[in-house]
Amino acid sequence: MHPKLKPMTLVLALAALASPWAALAQSFCSSDGQPRPVGLVERFINADCASCWTDAQTPVPQGRQVALDWIVPGLRGDDAPLSAASRRDGLYRLQALQRATPLQSDVATQAAPRRQKPLRVAHGMAFNGYLAASIEMRPRSRGPWTAWLALVENVPAGTEGTPVERNLVRNTLQSTWDGPLPLSKSEHKRWMESRPMQLPEGTNPQRLRVIGWVEDAQGRIQGIAQSACVQTP
Repeated sequence: MHPKLKPMTLVLALAALASPWAALAQSFCSSDGQPRPVGLVERFINADCASCWTDAQTPVPQGRQVALDWIVPGLRGDDAPLSAASRRDGLYRLQALQRATPLQSDVATQAAPRRQKPLRVAHGMAFNGYLAASIEMRPRSRGPWTAWLALVENVPAGTEGTPVERNLVRNTLQSTWDGPLPLSKSEHKRWMESRPMQLPEGTNPQRLRVIGWVEDAQGRIQGIAQSACVQTP
């Protein structure tokens, strides 16, 4: 079985993400206290290539690397076997990486520097087809910085036909942080992007998390963060 659509209805308030210490009634999800990934493994699959999703030789992240799985539109359009999970976001990401759209699959790997930028990501619970998410960085220099935030559905190995664990990209946001450092009367000066992200039909809201990273002007990753959910009383 390949990624397929199932109806889903579930949303959340951006106000809960505006404060790093805000707590939701049942669960709060952020990168707080989580080990920082040391690299990003981006796996691109053409939606025309059904066997690419089930390939047992799919490269897997090593150590504290984290993987992203992008399914990009193929030549067969809606008739492609993986079209239900494909997104144009993957094409934009390939352009940013200066890589061509693969006929089957492709993998791009980047390592983060030993001293990463202080990056934080967070999200709330899905509701009415949306999920609020945020990415922020406490600046130490003015940039420019490009921030990426990927809303992913974690697909365990052995489910949905995949032999490896996947973080299937369901939506993304991108922001450019530049100009004077943000001013604040408090000590918590930061660049921040926070908005609701729409969930494609068929997304499993129980498997969602966010993975964010920030790049310098040369496109080099300078920090990576991923969320984990913590139950609150």
